[in-house]
Amino acid sequence: MKKIYTISLLFIFAMIGMTSTPGYAQQGSDAELRDRIRAAQVAYLSQKLDLTPDEAQKFWPLYNQYTKEVELLIAERHNTTTSAKAADHPTNDNNELGYEQRMLDIKNRYNKEFQKVLPSTKAGNVFRTEREFRNVLVRSLKERQSRNMGGPGARRFRQ
Repeated sequence: MKKIYTISLLFIFAMIGMTSTPGYAQQGSDAELRDRIRAAQVAYLSQKLDLTPDEAQKFWPLYNQYTKEVELLIAERHNTTTSAKAADHPTNDNNELGYEQRMLDIKNRYNKEFQKVLPSTKAGNVFRTEREFRNVLVRSLKERQSRNMGGPGARRFRQ
């Protein structure tokens, strides 16, 4: 079963990589890319957390709620920052701390909820595994970008 997850994860990363090439990026939409990244994330978390079918059935709706709340907070933060820049007002550190606190509150609340539907060892690894996925994704995209630009030495000649 783990081989299937690993193979599907590699396939999804390959598909994501295809969207980062200039010719294909014109054809694909942002929604398609988000869907592919989301599918890769589901596969990655499912494999790393080693979710049973019963655990997955209870976990994913809860995780989707958590994700929506986080995305709303990030969008709110982005809109506030963009508005402040447009109005030529620097952002306030207290506002920034407020967003950080709200993010922490969301994570604390959902950590308790995850512990209700998953064994404590798995629930305790959700946020770490999520962070690992983002790091793998960023590293993969940077490597692909570097290859598309001719490798690390190519920058030296363009300056």
